[in-house]
Amino acid sequence: MAIEILQYPASCSLAQSPIVCAVSESISGSIASSSFQYIAELYYWTGSVNDSGSLPQFTLAKYPNTSLSGIFDFSKIINSTLEEPIAQNSSNVIYYKGDFYHQYISASAFVTSSHVETGTYKAIDGYALYQEPITQSISDKSPYWPMMTDGPATQSAYDTNKGQMGVFVGDIGDDIATRVVYSGSNATINVVTIPNSTATSGQIGNFPIGIGEASFPLTGDLESYTVQAGTNSTLLGSPIKFEVICEKKYPNVRLKWKNRFGQFDFHNFNLVSREAFSTRIKTFQRQIGSWTQPTLSYENYDSATQNYSADSTQTLSVNSDYISEDYNEILKQLLVSDEIYWMYDEAGDDIRPITITTNSINFKTNVVDKLIQYSFDFQYGQAYKLIL
Repeated sequence: MAIEILQYPASCSLAQSPIVCAVSESISGSIASSSFQYIAELYYWTGSVNDSGSLPQFTLAKYPNTSLSGIFDFSKIINSTLEEPIAQNSSNVIYYKGDFYHQYISASAFVTSSHVETGTYKAIDGYALYQEPITQSISDKSPYWPMMTDGPATQSAYDTNKGQMGVFVGDIGDDIATRVVYSGSNATINVVTIPNSTATSGQIGNFPIGIGEASFPLTGDLESYTVQAGTNSTLLGSPIKFEVICEKKYPNVRLKWKNRFGQFDFHNFNLVSREAFSTRIKTFQRQIGSWTQPTLSYENYDSATQNYSADSTQTLSVNSDYISEDYNEILKQLLVSDEIYWMYDEAGDDIRPITITTNSINFKTNVVDKLIQYSFDFQYGQAYKLIL
């Protein structure tokens, strides 16, 4: 009796989409028992790659399917462990591995096969897209990898912008990113070194994309600049270009949101924006007067009608500038993102959590619509009144 692993997960998986291991029994006769089950013991951990521990966190059992194999999807369990927002932990990487065997009952006793263990894999808080294969390498999901974004290739920026993107510095593929190369329109070139540790779960680094960041490496007047990941003398993936634009008539609203790789994308909404405030108030009628005194009276400031449980909602509506259709992909990710922030002050130090309330949008193309502009509505993630 021997377990064979038919399907392995990618070396780094997106935990909101399937993380699959499929196993089979090479000696089919043992599967004849009606009690036959494939067993998967799942280990997951953070920290050092060797910190898996001696006991599994979950044990899963599967009866054979019609193809006599057992297919285990670990994504629901792994994703449930990635609870920290990326505003708190930008390197939210978890290790996991599976240990497989089968068992069945024979003569009132369990018969158990030998164990077969996978290697150690990684998962991050993100999701795959249709039509990406389930076991596709994460490095093939974006032309900009190891920069953790879907672009677009050309974006806009102000010289006051703050913001940092994520770059994967773990051991995926042959080349491990160690730096980000910056090239300015004024012929300046500089490099930001990204420390990497392939032996710990801290395998995502951050690099500045905003000129206003203290660590931004380029100086002088810039009309544009590009960023691209690299290792030693080799550049990795495609570059992203940022065109520096002049201040617009309306105050800029800069948003950042968690993209499908579990890192931040940014956009400046340059056209008119509006904030609104609404309340929902209930009232009760309270007894007034000096009922504890010798005689009954009341004061002219006493009110028989009292507000209580006043609920407030603050909303934000924004409009993009006229943009290219290349933005459509990351704006789709904005629509489904569970972590969105308004970078409220110019220094970028005050961020306000918001949730998107726009749930439908018609995406445009240059061929049909010529000019492309979008509107989005959001609700503050924190009420006006601080009630814990």
